[in-house]
Amino acid sequence: MPTRAAPPSPALADPARLTAPERELIRRELHPRFGQDPLVADGIMLRTWRGGPNAGQPKLPPAVQSMIARGLVEVHTDGRWPTAQFTEAGLTALRRLALDRRALDPARYAHVRRELGLDAEGAAEVNTSNNIGGGRTAP
Repeated sequence: MPTRAAPPSPALADPARLTAPERELIRRELHPRFGQDPLVADGIMLRTWRGGPNAGQPKLPPAVQSMIARGLVEVHTDGRWPTAQFTEAGLTALRRLALDRRALDPARYAHVRRELGLDAEGAAEVNTSNNIGGGRTAP
């Protein structure tokens, strides 16, 4: 009886599709922190090895390694910290992810949608009558 090979992962068959660990990494890295909206253009900050034979080189989490292998990100070491910058293919995959409301919450990741050109710049609602701080309010 012939053995069947396992079907390839949908993410590997379609490079513009992100795997679950990649989606989790993107959500974690692009989630607003301390009132600041991280920019897609800044990339994903990578830590560096402090000692051993890899001292000074970027640490590459498995999700970043798989995105590098599929050409979705490139590692840049020209700044203070090494970063994984999205390539054109990576930006296409990120746009596709942002269009899925279940994958990236449109309210929480509105800054990402605006940066990718999916939402208009003035789409954020501002309610000045009930908003003491004067900033954006949740829809």
